[in-house]
Amino acid sequence: MSSKLSVALGKVALASGSAIGAVAAHDILQKKHAVLRNYPVLGHARYFMEKIRPELHQYFIENNYDGRPFDRDTRSMIYEYAKDLGGEKAFGTERKPQTEGYESIRHAMMPVEQMKVAPTIRLGGPDCTQPYDISLFNISSMSFGALSANAVLAMNKGAAMGGFAQETGEGGLTKYHLEHNADLIWEFGSGYFGCRTEDGKFDPEIFAKKANYPQVKGILIKLSQGAKPGLGGVLPGSKVTAEIAEARGVPEGEDCISPAAHSAFSTPIELMHFIKQLRELSNGKPIGIKFCVGSTIEVLSLCKAMLETGITPDWITVDGAEGGTGAAPIEFEDTVGATLTDGLYIVQNALVAAGLRDKISIGAAGKIAGGADIIKRLALGADFTNSARGMMMATGCIQAQKCNLNTCPTGVTSQNPWLSRGVDVDDKGVRVRNYHAGVINSATRLLASMGLYSFQELSPEHVIHRTSVTHSQSLAKIYNWLEPGSFLDGTAHDDWMSWWERADASSFAVSHKQHQRASTLQNAK
Repeated sequence: MSSKLSVALGKVALASGSAIGAVAAHDILQKKHAVLRNYPVLGHARYFMEKIRPELHQYFIENNYDGRPFDRDTRSMIYEYAKDLGGEKAFGTERKPQTEGYESIRHAMMPVEQMKVAPTIRLGGPDCTQPYDISLFNISSMSFGALSANAVLAMNKGAAMGGFAQETGEGGLTKYHLEHNADLIWEFGSGYFGCRTEDGKFDPEIFAKKANYPQVKGILIKLSQGAKPGLGGVLPGSKVTAEIAEARGVPEGEDCISPAAHSAFSTPIELMHFIKQLRELSNGKPIGIKFCVGSTIEVLSLCKAMLETGITPDWITVDGAEGGTGAAPIEFEDTVGATLTDGLYIVQNALVAAGLRDKISIGAAGKIAGGADIIKRLALGADFTNSARGMMMATGCIQAQKCNLNTCPTGVTSQNPWLSRGVDVDDKGVRVRNYHAGVINSATRLLASMGLYSFQELSPEHVIHRTSVTHSQSLAKIYNWLEPGSFLDGTAHDDWMSWWERADASSFAVSHKQHQRASTLQNAK
């Protein structure tokens, strides 16, 4: 070894030793991290492993069927549908059919021919003059800001190519939603983004202008979101670019906050009159409301308000607590709100027993990814379904769960220009269309295997839920389904009649006095 090389290596070793020594000294003297204070230098390995833990778990540890929020089999199915590869798997299921909670679909010994074209569902009650025929499967609410411009454009192009609807999300109706002339459901929430005054109130004039765009086929009022009901929302200031600020009508670079509650109404009756106002401003387009079910009594209060005012929404979208979000406190994600199954059961029962079901359609949103999900949700009373995260995966999402950090590696949820360029609009638009077609094909194929000719024939009897290792029952047996008009003639089940008595069209809250009155009536029976 030459003397020059020896000297160079010695300098490198000395520099390395000095750097390690400096790190060690810093670690020992700092007071924020106990691990580094007790194990200088070596303690950094712990933080590195923690940083890459999600990737290690997803790629090397999790099974095909136990990943969360979506397991690997489901993700693979979505990717294959998007690439028009069929979504098939060899050798048999890896799931555990004997596990409590496992659900299956009842098939028939004599399947029928698969329908060639899936039906659409008409959104439009008695007061709607511009009804819209919506697909069984659509793009659920995702805002520009939560999604990158390219992701919105790709979904918009896919929806236009495939003939299904794209919900805008509450972040406003933007030029990206209008680019490819797809059918739109314009959603707004308590922040009234895109139709707000300077102080954040609802602006009828701005709303009327946008609601009458030809691409807008319906308007959706968001009362709450499944992943964080009762909380509102925040788009971090780091993602509020000049473009987003303009679309939403908020200051650039500042956190964009959606209040927990609306200011345009505060009671069920006021909500019905707000629906009427929106319908008039939009010249008769269908108006829907979306919420995650919290209290059964609140849902019944809405029904009482509909009966009292004679005003009904054209549809209700039920959002399940298992639904997705860009970010929410973990305890809201894990502990607040009813699941989609329970929410559909409550809303379907409420509308049926109040004699309103024939006037109002029901949409379902919350972890819907494939044709079997459509079958299960329609069997519980839904008329159509929406998917957000499934559409994100078709656009390129890899479930990195960095949506709120502006560092999404595929660019689907990032406003960073370098990252968002990863979403090629033309390619991903085709994949979104393919994914929709694959899911619809799966749903119609499953329906045929059940021996049914129409989705309207589906009922809770067709979904089997395992209640223990040795027993299973249909959802028709597990849940207590009410008869049409049974609230009105007083024949509903005692528990439901008690909730109906406590419901108040003039208040979302249930007072102690109302509770006492309902208890007295129930005891008298």
